[in-house]
Amino acid sequence: MTNGDSPRIATALEPTGAGPLLRRWRESRRLTQLELALDAEVSTRHLSFVESGRATPSREMILKLAGVLDVPLRERNLLLLAAGYAPLYRETPLDDPRMAQVRAALELILRQNEPRSALAFDGHWNIVMANAAYVRFLTFVLGKPPTGLTPLELSLPSRWNLLHLIFDPKGIRRVIVNWEPIAKSLLDQAHRMVAWSRDEELQRLVEAVLRYPGVPGHWREPDLEAPRNLVLAFELDLGGGRIARMFGTETTLSTPQDVTLQELRIEAFHPADAETEAMVFDILG
Repeated sequence: MTNGDSPRIATALEPTGAGPLLRRWRESRRLTQLELALDAEVSTRHLSFVESGRATPSREMILKLAGVLDVPLRERNLLLLAAGYAPLYRETPLDDPRMAQVRAALELILRQNEPRSALAFDGHWNIVMANAAYVRFLTFVLGKPPTGLTPLELSLPSRWNLLHLIFDPKGIRRVIVNWEPIAKSLLDQAHRMVAWSRDEELQRLVEAVLRYPGVPGHWREPDLEAPRNLVLAFELDLGGGRIARMFGTETTLSTPQDVTLQELRIEAFHPADAETEAMVFDILG
């Protein structure tokens, strides 16, 4: 499935301490110290001292700045740890009894998207739940039912991973006609997430998909300034000369206070034209 080891993707030197981490987040959001200070209602001088490490930020200051910068909850915990404070946000597994309402909500959303394909995945692109239409699609592509993925149930370990499915020549990649722009767009997104976070699991995932055959060598260099596509439709070869054009819509949960919930995403796929809608219904039911 892979073509051997590849060099670790290039990333900036990791800063240490809460101040330098905050500065990196500010720069990634393209804000000046003055702009951030005004938005957070703090003095520019104090912010400068915090970023340089000359002043130790309070717990409240870290949370205020992180809120203005829209720092993900996982990274807010790291900021707190870097400043010597305890993490604030939990990371609750989806199979935890406390997540019963969340699981019920996922089932409802995914069921309501039938007969269109829809799935839920976590911050590392692992599929945690899918509806019957998506399972039928994977079965069609793979030639057999996807092990551990039952419609409207939490998937079983080890979970199917969307990036692997799209980069693996034996996965969904085999039917994506416009694979290069689709894969490059997703890779650019993953590179940005790696650059903005300190998520080693995500780093390993990116390195793994870059090792698949046929991945252009220059993709190993992050293109963090690459423009984002407003809409990029999948062109899928369903056999017999039939090409389906699908676009996706992504949903997230509102104002979550748990790392798992914030990173959870639900994607539904829609036919880009009437011909595709009839074709998909005819082939996949």
